[in-house]
Amino acid sequence: MTIQLTTQGAAGSIGAPNTPMLRLSTEDQARLARLNRHWNDDIVRHRAEVLEIYAPLIRRMDKDGIAVFRDIGYGADPRQRLDLFVPPGAEQCQILIFVHGGAFTRGSKSAAGDFYDNVAYWFARQGFVAVNVEYRLAPAAPFPAGAQDVGRAVAWVAENIATYGGDPGDVVLMGHSAGGCHVASYLLDPLAWDEPYAGVSATVFVSARLRLECLSSNPNASNVVAYCSADPAVLERCSPVNHAERCRWPVFIAIAEYENRYLDAYGLEFAARLAMTRGQAPRMVQMQGHNHSSIIAHFNSGEDRLGREILAFLAANKETPR
Repeated sequence: MTIQLTTQGAAGSIGAPNTPMLRLSTEDQARLARLNRHWNDDIVRHRAEVLEIYAPLIRRMDKDGIAVFRDIGYGADPRQRLDLFVPPGAEQCQILIFVHGGAFTRGSKSAAGDFYDNVAYWFARQGFVAVNVEYRLAPAAPFPAGAQDVGRAVAWVAENIATYGGDPGDVVLMGHSAGGCHVASYLLDPLAWDEPYAGVSATVFVSARLRLECLSSNPNASNVVAYCSADPAVLERCSPVNHAERCRWPVFIAIAEYENRYLDAYGLEFAARLAMTRGQAPRMVQMQGHNHSSIIAHFNSGEDRLGREILAFLAANKETPR
């Protein structure tokens, strides 16, 4: 069995690994390369530095013509809120629901004011109705609360999105880090959600935590325990990778070259499980020159290589009858 892995260089276009990343200054490229080499030494500090590097570009992102509807409630809890990003003249648009990360215990749909709006704006500019979801956090909301909030947000979209020009029969779920775990649990784990919405057409995992563990070398081990458990048997049961055989959707997996420890391995493990089940590996991309945070922070910075890969994956999926 072979996992087909496309490797993307730190470039402005696919297949050009030796060209500089678009719009980042030479100084910022060097700064990113330096912190990448020591990424797991201090992921919280390095994440803050990544946001600092990309913030000037993200603040200048193109927002023209995109209608934004903020803090729409999909549940009673103050964190059960979502934002909508609607392109001009939206009518029967494909829907992209994005679920942010934050190691289960932190994060928001608009972190630092512009992240993760950058993801939603980018997809809205490509003609999607983009939905940016916030959810409850551990320890107050332990497993499977995050996955259940994904389900509730999807249910809201299914019922209401046509009003905003979206096609409720064509919903793409995209999760980053812990958000990818919540998306996967919603789709695959019957303890989290009984039957996923029939309108889900594809899923995209970006640096997703697809295995739950609290190894001492895992920089977010305490956060995993806060969300799920310290019991290895419980963590094994609740790990999305162990439910891969239930996956019936087209899957795109992206990992960073400089990943939070083990998340690249878990992405590969998930891909291998799918390949064993289906007889064919899912679409998978490694983003060279990127780390766990910059893989998502770079959206709408002028560099669109990961976005273009996702668009090509979704277009190919549309051409294949479901």
